[in-house]
Parts: sequence; structure tokens; C-alpha cells
Amino acid sequence: MVSLSLFPRLLVAQELDIASLVGTDWYGLYLNGQKAGYAMNTVTIEDDGAVVLVEDARFLISMAGVPQDMQIFSKRTYAPSGDLRTIEYRVNDPAGVKEFHAAVDGDDLVLKSKVGGETKRQHLPKPKESLRDVLKQLQLVGKDAKVGDEITFSVFEPMYRKEISGTSRIVGIEERMFDGAATRVFRVESKLDLLSIESVAFVTEDGTVLEDVQANIVTMRLEPEALAKDVHYSNDVIVSNAAMIDTAIANPRSRATLRLRLKGPLTADHLFNNERQSLREAVGCFEFTGRRISLEGFDAARLPIGNEGVEAWLKPTLFVQSDDAKLVEKAQAIVGDATDALEVSNRLCEWVHNNVRTTFSAQLTNALEVLERLEGDCTEYSILFIGLARAVGLPAREVAGLIYMEGTEPGFYFHQWAKVWVGKWIEVDPTFNQPLVDATHIKLAEGDLFEQARLIPIVGRIEIEVVGDMEI
Repeated sequence: MVSLSLFPRLLVAQELDIASLVGTDWYGLYLNGQKAGYAMNTVTIEDDGAVVLVEDARFLISMAGVPQDMQIFSKRTYAPSGDLRTIEYRVNDPAGVKEFHAAVDGDDLVLKSKVGGETKRQHLPKPKESLRDVLKQLQLVGKDAKVGDEITFSVFEPMYRKEISGTSRIVGIEERMFDGAATRVFRVESKLDLLSIESVAFVTEDGTVLEDVQANIVTMRLEPEALAKDVHYSNDVIVSNAAMIDTAIANPRSRATLRLRLKGPLTADHLFNNERQSLREAVGCFEFTGRRISLEGFDAARLPIGNEGVEAWLKPTLFVQSDDAKLVEKAQAIVGDATDALEVSNRLCEWVHNNVRTTFSAQLTNALEVLERLEGDCTEYSILFIGLARAVGLPAREVAGLIYMEGTEPGFYFHQWAKVWVGKWIEVDPTFNQPLVDATHIKLAEGDLFEQARLIPIVGRIEIEVVGDMEI
């Protein structure tokens, strides 16, 4: 999740009036129009003149009727000159706390990450981010501001370990009633380049952010504290983000093919085409064909995998700790003496399916924690499978998209699964114990947490129509 660090009541002219930043504001948080939490944004000035910006967001949602709490906390400290000093970032979810601490040290940024009980230290180039970058589009407003004014910014995100650049631009000016008076309000559009995430903020002339809408999904709305905190777990994100259909699909797990029409804000980044699926732009929609593939007669690779250009998907990462002794030992015990890559994949898929207990939980997951807890939803099933696969030398990576689910509310729900290299890439779904995924899987993203953030602009905004229910 991208923290856009929006701070209200920022009086900006040629230079920032830092003293005017001090204070606390409350925002109601809404997902697809439904109340989902609240945020407290605070600005303070320390005795040495350093500026501290804090954003503390709480999400109180429901998943399949189960209440979920998640806290996302960030604290950024800047020297009186505006230069970045430190970043603290913390995610507190039902599985525990994930912590990130970044500090500027000369020309380096020292990043410490604590995930799954493991602490890692990494030296990165000092980011370009300064206080002005975090204020970004709020520098645009003022008496002389006009439509077309533009500013660029750069913000380091510890969870992604990347600096993300963007642009903010005034696209409109209107008059609204605010605090009982007619107020000039600027419509400011911002875009994060690498993620293609756009947001729209409504900012008064003195810098007060009235509302900020991120990717047409998450809305931050300035509210009194009591109103902001008025949340009742009524937003079930599993249902609200799904694409429902009117009629159930026959034989969804065993059918050979499935044809669909998709409507929504899909881009070229979401259009994956391979032997299992075709997803292409058509007139007014996107046409999808899913197929059940067969590996009959396929000669699988054997472990250890040679240099096939897939070595990147054998490496451990912050959230896939495949070099941890616990994961290595468990993976070897599951695989035994098997060296056929397809057989290894099948054994891991079956073990994860049989040993992970399904629970719904809003959390920032990682392979080591899942191995210790052995519970979770599709995200936990897939990240554990990937961690175990890499631990025995089988290249694997994350895949995300939609899958058809039956029941009282048939539709396509957001889902995560995996792909592995067995001599070629195949897709595996350990949640449903599918060594080869069925035809209802619609792949829209692949890769790590950063790559999957490309799904943010389309969550809950996809419509699906079945093109007949006869198999091709």
C-alpha cells in the first residue's frame, strides 16, 4: 500500500511557513465509497528546528464477515534545511508488526527492516526526497496559483525499498463553502510514475486538504475527530472488491475454456497473454479466454535448475525468506528425493494446501510467518508455496488477479496464486490444490509487492460478462 503522506493546513507562498504546519487533523478513510477507517495527521517542530510529519492510519474492515484491524504508521523527520533525516514505517496487522527504519548517513540511506522476526540491514543511495517533496502539490496553492501550474516530487517508500517520483498539477479552481464561508478550492491531480497511480486532491487556498481520492478507490476526507473514528466494520472488502455476475458458471474447476468480457480501467500492464489465457483490448471492453492446459508429454526440467535465465526467481527477498533454515528444512522434508521439477511443484502444492488452515486476514504477509502460523487466505498459501519452492531450488514468483467463486454470490474475486519454472513457466494454485490452475483464473499482475501495487487502480472497478457458457 502506498503512503502518500498528505498533511493539511500547509500555508505555502514562495517559502514554506513551517510554523503554520503545526497541528493535528483527522480524516475519515473510505474504500470504494464505504467507511473503512480513519487517519490522524500531525505536524510538529522539534527544539532544534527539525520538522516531523506523522501519518497514523487505522483500517477497520471485514473479510468474509470477520473483523480486521490494520495500522499503517509513518513518521518522517526533516532537518531545518528541509533535508531528509529519518523515516519510520510500521505495519501492525493480525499477524504481527513489520517495521522499517531508514536514516540518512552521508551519501547513503541505511534501511533496517524487521519482517517475520528477521532483521535485515541494507545500504541504498541517499534519496532525493526533501520536505518540499512530501508537501508536493500543496506547494501549488496560493493567491497567485492558476490552472496548469505543476510541480514534481520524489518520495522514498521503505516497504518497496524504492524512491517513487511523481507530478502534481492544478487542473481546476472552484468555489465551495468551507467553515461557513465561500472558499477558493484547487483541484490538484497527482500521478506516481512507476505505479501509474493517480490521485485527486481538493485543496483550499491556505493549504487545507478537504479531500484526497487515491486511484478512485481510497478517499481521505477531512472530518471532526468523532466522525472520523465512527467506523463499524461494515465494509467487507472481499465482496465490495469482487466482480459479481448474474448467472453461475457451470463446471468452473474442470471446464476446458471460458470466454468473458471485462470492462474497467485496465491498461497494457494488466494484459497478460500466454498459452493459458488471452486478454486483449476490444471495442469498448477487453476480451478474455481462459484455457485448461495439459502437460501430457512434457519433459520437465530437473533440479538443480541450470542457467535458464530464471535465477532471479530463486533469490530470497524481504517477504520470501527462502534462505531461512526453517523454510529450507521444511521444503527438503516435503520434496524428499524428488528432482523432477514438476513432481517437486506438485508435492509442495499439495502440502501447502493440506497444511495451511484457511482464515481471512488483512495483513502484510511473508513466507516465514506463514510457515510458523500455518493459516491465512490465498496470499498466505501462495507466499508459503513460493518460499518453499525457492528453498529447494525451484524458481517461483507471485501472480495476482481474479478467480471465479461459486456460492450465493457468484462472481470473480481478487485472488493470488503462483507460477513456477519446470522447464517452462506454469501457474499453480495451492489454495485450491491445483498443480495447473483452472480456466477461471484471470492473471492481471505478476511479481513482488511493488509489481502487485499496479492492481490498486482497478480494485473493485472491474465488470465481467460471461460470453455464453458453452465450452469451445
